Amino acid sequence: MSDRRLVALAGQQNAGKSTLFNLLTGLTQHIANYPGVTVDKKSGRYTHAGQVVEVVDLPGCYSLTSYSPEERVAREFLLDERPEVVVNVLDASNLRRGLPLTFQLLEMGVPVIVALNMMDVAEGRGLEIDIAALERRLCVPVIAVVGRKGQGGAPLREAIAAARDTRPVTLNYGPLEPAVEELQALLADQPELKTYSARWLAVKLLEEDSEAERLLGERLENPHPILDRAHRLRANQPGEESTADRIATARDMLAADIVGTCITNTKTGHVPMSERIDRFLLNRWLAPIFLVATVWAIYQLSIVQGYELTKVTWPILAGFRNLAAGVLPDAGFLVDPQLRSLGLWMVDSANTLLNYVPIFLILFALIAILEDSGYMARIAFILDRILNRFGLHGQSTLPFILAGVFAGGCAVPGVMATKGIPDHRARMATILTVPFMNCMAKIPLYTLLINIYFPNAKGLMLFYLSTITVIAALLVAKLLTTSVLRHHETAPFVMELPNYHLPTIRGVVQRAVDRTWIYIKKVGSVVVSIAVVIYVLLQFPGVPAERQVAYQDRAEAAIAQFYADLQGNPHLAAVSDQSALVDLVNAATTYRAARLNAGGREAAQAIDARFEARYPEFAPFVLRAREADAKAAANALRDLTTARTTLRRELRQDKIESSFLGMIGRSLEPVTQFADFDWKINVALLASFAARESSVATLGVLFDQDDGQNLTLEERMGAEQATEGRTALSAVALMLFFALYPPCLATVIMVRVQTDSYRWMSFSIVFPTLLGLGVASAVFTLGSALNLSGLQAMTAIYLLGLGSLLLVALPKPWMRIPGRNPAEEST
Repeated sequence: MSDRRLVALAGQQNAGKSTLFNLLTGLTQHIANYPGVTVDKKSGRYTHAGQVVEVVDLPGCYSLTSYSPEERVAREFLLDERPEVVVNVLDASNLRRGLPLTFQLLEMGVPVIVALNMMDVAEGRGLEIDIAALERRLCVPVIAVVGRKGQGGAPLREAIAAARDTRPVTLNYGPLEPAVEELQALLADQPELKTYSARWLAVKLLEEDSEAERLLGERLENPHPILDRAHRLRANQPGEESTADRIATARDMLAADIVGTCITNTKTGHVPMSERIDRFLLNRWLAPIFLVATVWAIYQLSIVQGYELTKVTWPILAGFRNLAAGVLPDAGFLVDPQLRSLGLWMVDSANTLLNYVPIFLILFALIAILEDSGYMARIAFILDRILNRFGLHGQSTLPFILAGVFAGGCAVPGVMATKGIPDHRARMATILTVPFMNCMAKIPLYTLLINIYFPNAKGLMLFYLSTITVIAALLVAKLLTTSVLRHHETAPFVMELPNYHLPTIRGVVQRAVDRTWIYIKKVGSVVVSIAVVIYVLLQFPGVPAERQVAYQDRAEAAIAQFYADLQGNPHLAAVSDQSALVDLVNAATTYRAARLNAGGREAAQAIDARFEARYPEFAPFVLRAREADAKAAANALRDLTTARTTLRRELRQDKIESSFLGMIGRSLEPVTQFADFDWKINVALLASFAARESSVATLGVLFDQDDGQNLTLEERMGAEQATEGRTALSAVALMLFFALYPPCLATVIMVRVQTDSYRWMSFSIVFPTLLGLGVASAVFTLGSALNLSGLQAMTAIYLLGLGSLLLVALPKPWMRIPGRNPAEEST
């Protein structure tokens, strides 16, 4: 007997597999993705009776067909990895629904143990299950468990340890049985297929399963005789019903027979609690109200309160940055070493992403609560019919809300939340349109432009912007699902409403931590390379030599003035040369950074004490003192650091203009001129790719002011734009482009993580750029030709979008949605 066993957990969604997985494995878990798909691969281990048992939690599925990635992943794992035991997790309160999957597992010939979960729910509904009778009917061990309460773990481990190989179970398919037996005999004669159950493979061929046909093509030199025979056997069946439907019916009839002989309902006529709750929550009038309240609560707790928590975590990340700054080469007076600049750039990039961790912890905990309670399926049920008209899914709602349907969300958790959408086409459409939402970082630019150009129509413009993005997302989703995504898979729409459950604290916390850790690991593996690329584009080729000399001359003049101010001051000895002066400036900068992160008066005093002990000669320049020479030294240092800050800021601005990114901004003017974007706007938009907030910050640098002035950015930018002939129509074009602009760096990384594809990551950048530039150019060009004001143009584009939305949304009874079975939509 091997001292290591491989065990797979298989079962339908909402059957409690994850809870049972946690019960078996505890904290020894690893979560990744199956190669080529974004389906969770969760594995863990435990030790029992001297054996190390590796447990793999297969994706939840209703069948082992090829309709969805989850079903294919589960089946391929069973066929390729051949686990020694398959624990089939069934919902005891809905046994008939889960047994067809059990029959397919048994037909595959794998050793099966049935874990009858949620026994407490079944008992609460008055269902008495005869475990012994169920074992006789299925010919496998049946273990009663209550995963969320930790009951049944020990007997299940014992059953796993005692499990042995079994022969494939034969399920009688009635009129189809002769066809099954004929194919079974043909397949059994093929030596290349000895590792597979001939019975199971014959049934799959009669179901016209594409993956089974592909398997034959890979294993047999000439699979056509068997495939042709399977085709003729299917075609020769009488009636209009397909062989796949007949097989499904046979499984369902057997499941009904087993339920009828093994389960006694002692509460016939009793309305279950879940149904009573649904009568209230899914009421025609109350359902939308409760849904909006739930979504609002998720938004408030994860986005709003999560951002509040970043006030606690950000000082920690800032402290880490200070620590990295202390390890890296010291800063220069005017120009820093490249190693320091690049190192701090990468730390800042990582900190930007790590600052989302509190949001993710709360978000994933709330999602786990919705999933475990059973309400997540209700959200999809309520909204699916509407969103499906635009190629989306009911579960697309949460990602859009988190991304900021109206204002204030974040696209990163929005894209992350698409993980649970079962329909691959709808999931991809959601991922690609979530960035259109109004995240918090877009609001500063909107506010800036509205204050400059629409001071008397602020409310109306904000309404237009907050809703036109939703209109655009729905229309683009429809466009994508009927074009580039039209060949992507759509899973059959099965809407099962699971029983309500009370989530466990352990399960919620563990899943929140697991999913957040996945985010940290996957984003961290990609962000480094992208951060380096952005750094190079912003830093090189650098300021021309003659201008660099001019900055250096001004720096030397500031230093000379510093030494002149200290003539006759006894503290001058501490900075006898420029090397010591640079040490003083760096020490003072580090001190101020530490003081900013001080957690109170005592902490600040401790920082003062440490500084004085480490740099006693610099203390008079930095620490507060009453002595006249110390005050003079501090004033001289303050003037010097002010001049240094100004020089470094100007040098950064010059570097931006001279950088590859700046040159790209100028080179784009021939294209962006049709939207009335000059090179400064182009640079701001390019810089905002790293972070949306960078748009306004970059504009603040580019639209600078002379010394002695104290003008706001609105005043500075508005005056310069007016002298260049730009009007409110230009602002409308810019706002529309910004609304459709490609996602920020963090979101792009998340698109890469969720799609597992650099191709789709590139598409998420290129397509919105072309779309946004096309819309902005058309609005400005046509608006100028028609002599429209900015408000008139915005109103016209809004009404056009709204009309298009209503036209697409109108019911079309003559059209059938691909991949949907009308009979299943009311399930």
